[in-house]
Amino acid sequence: MMNKKWSVYSPLLLLLFPLVGTLVSNEVNWSFFDFIVMGMLILLVSFGIKQIIKRTNSMHYRILLIGSILLIFLLVWAELAVGIFGTPFAGN
Repeated sequence: MMNKKWSVYSPLLLLLFPLVGTLVSNEVNWSFFDFIVMGMLILLVSFGIKQIIKRTNSMHYRILLIGSILLIFLLVWAELAVGIFGTPFAGN
């Protein structure tokens, strides 16, 4: 059985991809703050999904809630990355 803490923190391994890209290429330009913000976003999403799975019984309700969380995550990620909505959070 997997450790309970590991199941929440394991999505942080996704941050290894931009870390390697930052170290290898000049095209990936992440600062320390970028890693902190993305780490917090990933942790919030994984914690939210874990709570939904734990507290809901209906599969349809789970799919709806998890889909909503993932959609919000992708919209926030896109806004922070390229500023598709033109908010001040994009850093322009």
